[in-house]
Amino acid sequence: MKEDIKFDPVEGVTVAVVPEEAAATEEGKQGWLVYLINHNDYALQNVIVNSHGYGTQPDGEAVKTSTLRHVFAEVEARSAVPVEPIDPALFHLNNQYWVSYYRDAQIFDKKFIFVPDSIVPANLTPITLLGQDGVLHV
Repeated sequence: MKEDIKFDPVEGVTVAVVPEEAAATEEGKQGWLVYLINHNDYALQNVIVNSHGYGTQPDGEAVKTSTLRHVFAEVEARSAVPVEPIDPALFHLNNQYWVSYYRDAQIFDKKFIFVPDSIVPANLTPITLLGQDGVLHV
């Protein structure tokens, strides 16, 4: 049962959205790529990232994107893996990334939610492991 599972807090794992030319969907537009970053000195095992967006359109209509699931057998210590490109047309929504992984026999999970209009150039910060700037969620 879920209540029998001990969930320790997630530490040293973050999600970042980074401007990336290779992720551009249209010529002349800035592309963005989502990364999962492991700042820890140990690898993450059996990693699952569920992503989806939800919120309202400018006209007030409720909108919900498809749920995408990404699986990584291992995310090495002090490394980052690209998860998916993200279309800037979705930045006005809540963009949620639910990360689950194992460390030894212990399971960890955490939701990272980028609130509407938080993925903007004004919020870029240096991300050492990537060697570039991005919007970092901790």
